[in-house]
Amino acid sequence: MQLLQKPIKSIAACALFLVFIYTTAQSLAQTKDVSRDYSQSYSRLNVTNISQSRNSHSRRHLLQAGEEQAEPEADDEDVKSDDPGADMEEVRTCSEGLVLPLWMPQRNISIGDRLIRGFVYFLFLIYLFVGVSIIADRFMASIEAITSIERTVVVRGQNGEKQTMHVRIWNETVANLTLMALGSSAPEILLSVIEIYAKDFESGDLGPGTIVGSAAYNLFMIIAVCMIWIPAGEVRRIRHLRVFIVTAVFSIFAYVWLWLILSVISPGIIEVWEAIVTLLFFPVTVIWAYIAERRLLVYKYMDKNYRVNKRGTVVAGEHDQVEMDAEKARTIVTFQGTRSADAEAFDEARREYITVLSELRQKYPEADLEQLEMMTQEQMISRGNKSRAFYRIQATRKMVGSGNLMRKIQERAHSDLTEVKAQLHPTDDDYDDQPTRIYFEPGHYTVMENCGEFEVRVVRRGDISNYSTVEFETQDGTASAGTDYVGKRGVLNFPPGVDEQRFKIEVIDDDIFEEDECFYIRLFNPTENVFLTVPQIATIMILDDDHAGIFAFTESNFEISESVGLYEINVMRYSGARGTVIVPYWTEDDTAMAGRDYEMARGELVFENNDTQQTITIPILEQSSYEKDVSLKVHIGEPHLAPDSAHYPQIQEVEQKSPKDLTELDRILLLSKPRNGELTTTHVRIRESQEFKATVDKLVAKANVSAVLGTSSWKEQFKDALTVVPADESEFEGDDDVEEEVPGCLNYISHFICLFWKVLFAFVPPTDICGGYVTFVVSIFVIGVITAIIGDAASYFGCALNIKDSVTAILFVALGTSIPDTFASMIAAKHDEGADNCIGNVTGSNAVNVFLGIGLAWSIAAIYHMSHGMTFNVEPGTIGFAVALFCGEALIAVALIMFRRWNKSIGAELGGPAFSKYVSAAILMFLWVFYVVICILEAYDIIRV
Repeated sequence: MQLLQKPIKSIAACALFLVFIYTTAQSLAQTKDVSRDYSQSYSRLNVTNISQSRNSHSRRHLLQAGEEQAEPEADDEDVKSDDPGADMEEVRTCSEGLVLPLWMPQRNISIGDRLIRGFVYFLFLIYLFVGVSIIADRFMASIEAITSIERTVVVRGQNGEKQTMHVRIWNETVANLTLMALGSSAPEILLSVIEIYAKDFESGDLGPGTIVGSAAYNLFMIIAVCMIWIPAGEVRRIRHLRVFIVTAVFSIFAYVWLWLILSVISPGIIEVWEAIVTLLFFPVTVIWAYIAERRLLVYKYMDKNYRVNKRGTVVAGEHDQVEMDAEKARTIVTFQGTRSADAEAFDEARREYITVLSELRQKYPEADLEQLEMMTQEQMISRGNKSRAFYRIQATRKMVGSGNLMRKIQERAHSDLTEVKAQLHPTDDDYDDQPTRIYFEPGHYTVMENCGEFEVRVVRRGDISNYSTVEFETQDGTASAGTDYVGKRGVLNFPPGVDEQRFKIEVIDDDIFEEDECFYIRLFNPTENVFLTVPQIATIMILDDDHAGIFAFTESNFEISESVGLYEINVMRYSGARGTVIVPYWTEDDTAMAGRDYEMARGELVFENNDTQQTITIPILEQSSYEKDVSLKVHIGEPHLAPDSAHYPQIQEVEQKSPKDLTELDRILLLSKPRNGELTTTHVRIRESQEFKATVDKLVAKANVSAVLGTSSWKEQFKDALTVVPADESEFEGDDDVEEEVPGCLNYISHFICLFWKVLFAFVPPTDICGGYVTFVVSIFVIGVITAIIGDAASYFGCALNIKDSVTAILFVALGTSIPDTFASMIAAKHDEGADNCIGNVTGSNAVNVFLGIGLAWSIAAIYHMSHGMTFNVEPGTIGFAVALFCGEALIAVALIMFRRWNKSIGAELGGPAFSKYVSAAILMFLWVFYVVICILEAYDIIRV
């Protein structure tokens, strides 16, 4: 089947080339046949054309008034046109355009001159198409900024907890059919409106012809190319089928309606109500598509089916889209979720984030969590739902040497992560302006009875630029001053810039066995504007050194995050610290599984003489699970003295004695043996960290691909305009092993060719100003100016080569304005999961073009003529024939698309088996070539309908 790809492309290219050669040759042949009478008739024809253009209003007014004298005058003109120079009617003379100056001279132009002028105008048109594509992308970026505005809502999670999330204000379907369609079709729509104004509110062929020709190219050629462009073995299906059906019906109805008002209802006359109704069909289309997408009115009574997506989530699907995982045994779930669609979408994105993070952790085990989070954010932005604006801008950037958007995605991911981390971890600078605070650090001390003296630390935080003082004193607890420690009272001075002070407390040692005791140190009486904060009282624990000790955990339960890595659990030694003691320990599974959630730990803790604390280290395995909640148990066994301990031989000897033979000293010696306390088992609960959950939630909320389309400053715009970036093809594949490409020769050539447009449009205000509305207004104004120049250049081009405006519109202008959409659809077809950005937007755009482009232009003209007591006349001619032909072929194309979707061997609109997709593409290409050829033949009266 791949062998058919090149022949199909070659046939299409040859067909276009032959059509162009035939049209030009036919026109120039007619020019040559009458060249002998050219000099005699040219002047009169030129005067006739100019006078006809100036007096069109008065002639139509006379005709509408029914004056009988108008008929003889018209007859006289007809008689005059029958002279030998009348054959020069086919040799057009160029009239002055709206913006672009006329290329002079206009008399006695040879065929060679016409060919050169036509070639120059052709190149100029291409350059204008490039310029309008670049500014149209700025326009699309502003639309994306406007439609991506979000509002904050609070929803309840699956466990009932409140959750704050951001949802878009604009509905996706409404955005695609209004602003997005306007953005992609702005040149065609503005061309139709500008042409009406340029021709003194008379009808023209260029604007309507461009809209009809663009619709044919979009429906036939773009879909055909997308069918072939899908990678082998893959398919793309329309996800919003109801919306597609509505837009497809309205796109065909739009052209049926055009045919009716041109040829049936009021042939040759566009009445005001017809033009206004045409314009009103635009909001009707949008509202109907919204109703279908939201399942309102009659749609809510249709069957609802559910499918389990690739992540195991139950989501609503179309009637023929129910796809169940094999693991679910093809069981259809028939319940309706109670949570909102926005909450479900947020949870879905969060689950995808965790999945991507886990995949990256396995791929890059040495990377730290922050690096993995940034890489995950990049992929989340890349994988996120992309609008047509994204693909349109991506295609244009690659064509003009500005590279793809991956670099901006990487920059955006880094800035998102930096912003989130800054919110979660305020820097010390944030506290500099806070009032001065003094407290103990730490607030708890454990010392041995024989330590002599120990040091206590007091710190000052906040504003430390002033002189501060605070008093301290000791207070008895179970320990008494004078017998267990030496009481103390004093003043701590903090000069400017000093943030801590230390003082020492003495502990009294004795040989009497006693329980552990404690006392306190408190801070009081700080200077003015200084605050005492917790802990302002320090606890001092004195451990007796005449006993081997009692061993226990500090807490019965510990709660940790799985990102902790190695977790250390303290085992404390109370009531003595004499001798070397060995304490066995081990872990036990609870809901946590060894090898999955943690690594099993087993061993012995060795407490040397006077050691009061040892730690058990448990490796925690991080899975980055958002809702993780498991636990394990940690046990300590019976402690025993080490064989090399000083008291070990004596205790061994006493233990061998009979209880009757024990002396009082022996009993005291046995009491000094190590033993366990109450907490010999502790539970460790492993949960995902709140910081990680907060990071995930914030990054998921920020994972918006729309953010990379806009700009924040003029500096950024000029930097982009002057930078050459390679247009590599690996932007969405996630292949990090691919080396970074450098710009090639073609990148530099396209960059310098388009440099004028890039620098010029860098002056357009950034999208961050006023939410993109300023960019929207300025961009549409610039598009209108360039479109006016395109209209003039297209007319001059056709005039130079004696090609009719209707043919120029269908064959050249329509293609020029649709080429960026072609590349955008190709990128969307390859990287999108669905076909909506390839097919759905084509039908929607076609309907919008007619209702908004032709409806607005004709409404203005019809109202203008009605206000002057005239009617707005539109000769059906080639436009009427092109509309009728397009309607018939559009029905065939839509039927073919639906056949491919519902055919079991294909099952999708795009892609599928090689034979079927190439045959389908060939049919659509033939429809377009046939449409163009027949329209041209009809325009030149070679065939008559």
